[in-house]
Amino acid sequence: MRQAVFSSANVPAAIAFVVLLICAIFADQQNRKVSDQLVRADVLAKVNIIRAKIEGNINGNLQLTQGLVSAIVTEPYMGQQRFASLAGNLFEQKSQLRNIAGAPDLVISLMYPLKGNEKAIGLDYRKNEAQRAAALRARDRHELVFAGPVDLAQGGRGFIGRIPVFVPTAGGGDRFWGIVSAVVDVDRLYAASGLTDPAIDIDVALTGKDALGGGGERFFGGDNVVAGNPVTAEVELPSGSWRISAIPKGGWPAAPKNERTLQALMALAGVLVVLPILVAGRLFGERQKNYAELRRLSGRLELALEASGIGVWEHDLATNELVWDERVNEIYGKPADAKPRGYDDWAGTIHPDDIERARRDFDQAAATKGLYSSQYRLVHHDGTIRHVRTRATFFQDSGDTPKMIGAEWDVTSDVLLNENLVRERQLSESKNAELEAASARIEHVALHDSLTGLPNRRYLDEMLAESGATGRTALLHLDLDRFKQINDTLGHAAGDAMLVHASKVIKANAGPADFVARIGGDEFVVVGHGAGDDRLAELASRIIEEMRQPVNFQGHQCRFGVSIGIAANDGVDARQLLVNADLALYRAKSHGRNRYEFFNAELQSEIVRTKQIADEILGGLERNEFIAYYQPQFDARTLEIVGVEALSRWKHPRRGILAPAAYLKVAEELNVVALIDRTTLKQALENFERWSHLNIPRVSVNVSARRLEDRDLIKGLRKLAIKQGTVSFELVESIFLDENDDFVSWNIEQIKGLGIDIEIDDFGTGYASIVSLLKLQPRRLKIDRQLITPITGSTAQRRLVSSIIEIGKSLGIEVVAEGVETMDHARILKELGCDILQGYAFGAPMDAKTFKAFAQSRKWLQAG
Repeated sequence: MRQAVFSSANVPAAIAFVVLLICAIFADQQNRKVSDQLVRADVLAKVNIIRAKIEGNINGNLQLTQGLVSAIVTEPYMGQQRFASLAGNLFEQKSQLRNIAGAPDLVISLMYPLKGNEKAIGLDYRKNEAQRAAALRARDRHELVFAGPVDLAQGGRGFIGRIPVFVPTAGGGDRFWGIVSAVVDVDRLYAASGLTDPAIDIDVALTGKDALGGGGERFFGGDNVVAGNPVTAEVELPSGSWRISAIPKGGWPAAPKNERTLQALMALAGVLVVLPILVAGRLFGERQKNYAELRRLSGRLELALEASGIGVWEHDLATNELVWDERVNEIYGKPADAKPRGYDDWAGTIHPDDIERARRDFDQAAATKGLYSSQYRLVHHDGTIRHVRTRATFFQDSGDTPKMIGAEWDVTSDVLLNENLVRERQLSESKNAELEAASARIEHVALHDSLTGLPNRRYLDEMLAESGATGRTALLHLDLDRFKQINDTLGHAAGDAMLVHASKVIKANAGPADFVARIGGDEFVVVGHGAGDDRLAELASRIIEEMRQPVNFQGHQCRFGVSIGIAANDGVDARQLLVNADLALYRAKSHGRNRYEFFNAELQSEIVRTKQIADEILGGLERNEFIAYYQPQFDARTLEIVGVEALSRWKHPRRGILAPAAYLKVAEELNVVALIDRTTLKQALENFERWSHLNIPRVSVNVSARRLEDRDLIKGLRKLAIKQGTVSFELVESIFLDENDDFVSWNIEQIKGLGIDIEIDDFGTGYASIVSLLKLQPRRLKIDRQLITPITGSTAQRRLVSSIIEIGKSLGIEVVAEGVETMDHARILKELGCDILQGYAFGAPMDAKTFKAFAQSRKWLQAG
């Protein structure tokens, strides 16, 4: 009978056991999943800290470099010294920058610091396999490219941020200047970002060399990280990304930390469920056995609590008696001596700054018989600080004293992690604030003139670009007169003082709402709105008048003036104003300086005409419309042809043959006079060769000052194989005023060494001296026609010409008279001892064919 009862009691126990076993298996699976998620979340939190540091450090380094790029846009021709000065300011900031290089036209020529990086100078990105692709990508996409790590030419490895630089052009567009490369030191970046911290408890790998993301090449970390089911995150870079992967050191844990605790709890739950059923089927005489089982279960529960690190306590509110288990002793740093603990043991261990709050939380829960929850710091006897969290609830059996029963556990690692996250965030915010301030300072420097404090050309361009079309905008372009003389005579310090004085005068006279800028060496601009022409003229007059006043500098009275061009936007945009004002300024300077001129329709028409002539000149050069005309030169005694001067003429398709007066000024502005000279010389040599049977001794051609500055002149002349004494170069006497132009003097000596004679043209109208003649030692000098024309009616003029002839003869220089218009001129010049005659009295300039016929006819002898 007892057997049957016992068997019937085992049936529900077996069912309950099976159910609990299933629940235990399910709970274990869920626990493994949650534990794995917690571990991965912990690793991800650490990865995010490293990712934030990497992004912050890289962006911080590149933001510093962007300020230098802004300065280069305003000073595209800066040299190494200026580049090093600006870049040195960036290295005063906390960064991982190793060096900054400037590569105009993709070749490194600017470097800071230069020491240790000399090998990088001259590196051509287009020829460097490792760096070419990134550099060209930055240029072609007009965007920053962050590449690396790469092996550096100067040694070591680094990440390189390449910033393409485009500078504005006069036409309103921009041109590619080159690349500014900021080299971030690999090791310093890794260290600053925590990747090489020995205390880090995770293994990290970085993938995506050259910012190519997860599909790129891995450049940091081992294969075990990528193959170990890692936590990943994307490191966002200015031109792409890296993928950061991480796993715990030693790999992922095989089992949850609380697996045993959970198993113990599930076993306890199973026992607590199954045991009453078994006990109900057993005899009451087995009570002692049940007590033993209970003690066993209590021990297992103890083990479970010990594994979880949770301590249990009980506080009697009536007697103030406090009971701890050993885990609470461990948390509070007390010895495991099984001695009773009291309220003072609890309060005496709490940090002095937290005790009042801990007491208040406990007293409030006890008073309201509610839930007690608090968190505070403990100070162990060795000074160690621990953070604990505690939970408790009010409990009172019938007839028993009220109690608070609860548990607490150590949360120091969680608190430290949160504090670390807060510190990192604050550090990142502080660094961003510093970077913004530095960027603002660099931007201010980039937009203002360091000497006068006024806005610079870049600031003006931005202001004009942002100006709307509403209202009338006027622009004054000012250029100081005679400023160069002050700079050259008293030095740059005096020049700087004059610029500061000029800026103050302009600023004082401009309106409070006017925009005043210094846009060049001694050029200023005033931009105003709504002013009429009368007010603009009054403003310009005031500035001109004040600029005339002498300025004292170290005992010297410095005087200078100002020329002003004024333009208002009558149907043009703000940018065109500066062009128009510049043209008006050019007009003011050409009309005598120290005055102002308005841009108007007449000036616009002149510009159109000049532009048309310039286009026609360029087209004429392409179509070979510039030809040589020839005027013969005659021996004053025998009237035989002793030479011929080749003169430039423009065979215009509509206007016919044009003399230089019709196009020379525009040709000089186009810088094509030297090309016209070369064309004339080439034709003259070709025709001179054809006229060999005419027995003409030599041909002379005019050579401009600009051509004498050509560094390829001598090289080109050597290719012509000119026979000695057959060619003369006519130079205007003003060329010889500059005693310091050693290169022009050298070119002249080389010309003479090639057997080409030198003649001084238009002598008597310039400022050549006897010393100049002695220094140059020309073969001939030509008296200007302005001196020759009056000799038939002026004795004084005749004496002047006679003196010039005597000077020439005393120095062994042949004298040529230009402008011989009549036979009286020829007779007088012959009597005065002139050697050679040239003028309409014997022959006008003529084309090659006509000259050949003229020379063969010898008709001038009949006139003579």
